Amino acid sequence: MHSWLLPDYIADILPSAAVRLEKVKAKMLSLFHSYGYQLVIPPLMEYTQSLLTNIDQDLSLKTIRIADRFSGRQLGLRADITPQISRIDAHLLSANDGINRLCYVGSVLHAFPDTLYSTREPLQIGAEMYGFDGIGADSEIISLMLKSLAILGVENPLLSLAHIKIFNILSALAHLHSDDKNALRQMISSKEQEAVHQFCIQKRLPENLTAAFVALPTLYGEVPTVLQQAAKVLPQQKDIQVALNDLDTVYQQFAACYRIHLDLSELRADNYHSGLLFAAYRDDESETIARGGRYDGLGRYFGRERPAVGFSLDLKNFLELLPQHIEKSGICVKAEDLPQIAEMVHQLREQGEMVIIDYLNEGAAKLNCNRTIVLKDNQWQVIEI
Repeated sequence: MHSWLLPDYIADILPSAAVRLEKVKAKMLSLFHSYGYQLVIPPLMEYTQSLLTNIDQDLSLKTIRIADRFSGRQLGLRADITPQISRIDAHLLSANDGINRLCYVGSVLHAFPDTLYSTREPLQIGAEMYGFDGIGADSEIISLMLKSLAILGVENPLLSLAHIKIFNILSALAHLHSDDKNALRQMISSKEQEAVHQFCIQKRLPENLTAAFVALPTLYGEVPTVLQQAAKVLPQQKDIQVALNDLDTVYQQFAACYRIHLDLSELRADNYHSGLLFAAYRDDESETIARGGRYDGLGRYFGRERPAVGFSLDLKNFLELLPQHIEKSGICVKAEDLPQIAEMVHQLREQGEMVIIDYLNEGAAKLNCNRTIVLKDNQWQVIEI
């Protein structure tokens, strides 16, 4: 095997793609900054306990582990940045009892790819708000997600809404143990209505809870219709009504500009999401291009339970949408002219200009330049080509 080959599902990013990624990354971070989100840079590697590998099965399977020769403890290469941001809010920023708005961008590593077409090294970017449990926080994060997609060239995305708290409330009313709850979650997520019905019969659940669980796989589609159906079949619990009202609030806010879909059978298989869930899709594709939600209980693991909501996406998924053409904006300088204009070249670079020395006489076009420096009227000048 050639020594220069990379592992499966790992790839280099070459210059033209890297430039495009950096430009949109800068635009997204500028967008986050305009909303008051502060950039943090968590480490790529932490002790596995801090990465939630012992409480979230999905993250645990994705996390690559190594032994730390320095401490003797087990280290993990992060598979998700959200747990790290929660740790930062709980400890490093614990002096602030108000709202912390935080954003980040960085690589994560997965032990295996999510799909046949996924990378094992996503470039994750996201924004998270800690300290406010009102629906306004969810709406703000959703707005950031949708505006981020616009920066990335996604036109008219489909916004999908869900609310895992409804399932959690029903499971608590049914007194389901964790194994039964996870099994039922999988059936509902797969829309296996008959399997759900048989499960409820086997567990001898009350009729009203059986009817609610059996209905969940069917409660998807247009938001107003689904909300009306849900109000009829779900128990008249206050917290369930609050969840339905929150979904309606978000729908009313974004319906004028976006296509919106509601799916109450969307139940993510992790242990930290706790409320409203949202995701974005492009055209008729089945894979999400951005996703987020509320995870109010996550901070408890780090000793500071706080309301929290956020979103993230993988920038690498959008390379094909980014403009291929890179504007020619450099200044080409012939190598033989450099001794006479070295100070001028230095000043131009100090001003932020890209000045490229043409050592091989390749020409301005090949070097991505639209200007050059020539001697005119006994004075060196920058001219357009």
